Amino acid sequence: MAIGHRDFFKWHIWLGWLIGVPIILWTASGLFMVARPIEEVRGTHLRAESESTAIAYKNIALFADNGGAVSGARLIQQDSLSIWIVTYENGEVVRYSAATGRSVPEMTRDMARIAAEAVYLPEEAVLSTRLFPADKSPSDLRRETAAWQVHFADGTNVYINAATGETLAVRTRFWRAFDFMWGLHIMDLQTREDTSHSVLIGSAALALLGSILGFVMLFTRRRRKQSAATGMLP
Repeated sequence: MAIGHRDFFKWHIWLGWLIGVPIILWTASGLFMVARPIEEVRGTHLRAESESTAIAYKNIALFADNGGAVSGARLIQQDSLSIWIVTYENGEVVRYSAATGRSVPEMTRDMARIAAEAVYLPEEAVLSTRLFPADKSPSDLRRETAAWQVHFADGTNVYINAATGETLAVRTRFWRAFDFMWGLHIMDLQTREDTSHSVLIGSAALALLGSILGFVMLFTRRRRKQSAATGMLP
């Protein structure tokens, strides 16, 4: 039995109902995500220059005063001070003053607020400062790292590493909207990281099939018009 233009048309209509919503979501979320440069989404223009000088060392015997072997160390600049960020093989991270060699106290609430105000260029008031354990990372950070969240009046969250005092991320309101749209785009609103799952693959396959049917219909429609013009249609 030959497949006619009407069969393709019916299949195309039914596929249109199935894939219409996903296509609208993909298009709308994609348009939103490309509306601004990625540097603005990441808040790069809102941050002061990086405090890290990226001097890295591995397998060194310095700062072994706690009895543990050092697996790595980095020299960074914080509050006009040179600080060694030392990582031990047991996973412990300790800060040391490059001037005195003494350990620097862990980040307190006030220290985290000062660090965030130093890195965040807009002059916005700090509304709250909250410590999040590594196993309870906020949805707009999603890192297994203990961090201080410094929340500014304009809705921006600046995250400071609780162990090192380094800036982990600057999350603006637009970034959170972008993150939500990304979740819609990949159809994963929970983790927003899974780009290969059955719902997304199935929807994409149906969208491809619908596009192919629509393309085929262009030729079947053309043949019908040519047949009608020559009087071959019943």
